Amino acid sequence: MFCNFNQLIIPQGMTCVIGSGGKTSFLRFLSDTLQGTVILTTSTHMFPFEGIPLIDTDRSCSVRQIREALSVNHTVCVGALLRNDKLGSPSETISFEELTELADHVIVEADGSRGLPLKAHRSFEPVIPSCSALTIGMIGASGIGRPLREVCHCPELFASLAGTAQDTIVEPEHIARVINQEDLADVYFINQCDVLPDLQTVRLLSSLINKNTFAGSIALQHFLTADQLQNASGDASRLV
Repeated sequence: MFCNFNQLIIPQGMTCVIGSGGKTSFLRFLSDTLQGTVILTTSTHMFPFEGIPLIDTDRSCSVRQIREALSVNHTVCVGALLRNDKLGSPSETISFEELTELADHVIVEADGSRGLPLKAHRSFEPVIPSCSALTIGMIGASGIGRPLREVCHCPELFASLAGTAQDTIVEPEHIARVINQEDLADVYFINQCDVLPDLQTVRLLSSLINKNTFAGSIALQHFLTADQLQNASGDASRLV
């Protein structure tokens, strides 16, 4: 079932973002639009955010330090700074449960996709803290119409779940099969819709996914309405 973006309710507490095709950008977008204080963090690895204060839990870090940072900043990033300049999970220093007591919203990047638009999840993914209230699954529409092995993280697993070969051109049906079998998120967001030739592809993919979906372009900060999908012959590249 397709939902308008304004129907997506982000509850107070922890929200995890998984999948591929724009997780980090979506975290930044949420931090800019949510009311109240926001902590951005990861249960695996992610890059820090430019312009957002970083509290490095690999150094001395305290609840008081995070509270003080949030008293003067709407959003802070919390994680253990690694040698590759990525952030690791802060959980060795401060628990995710403690983080949810410090800010109105804790948004967690909960798996990786190596910058690819599509992925299949291995047995140890995603890493969802037990205190999470909502999981949003990301899907990169830019992977549609391209060879599976070029656009998927873990292409062998994706192909197996989709019931196809790694040299197959990705179609909405392949993505939906993987999403529905994994069933890892509460809702799904189809991102990068502006790269598609028309909206019919988005409508088809949305109709094939068993959970509620919404769609649009985070880069353009434009989100599709039900009316736009109903008139699916429209040019998706004009989402401005």
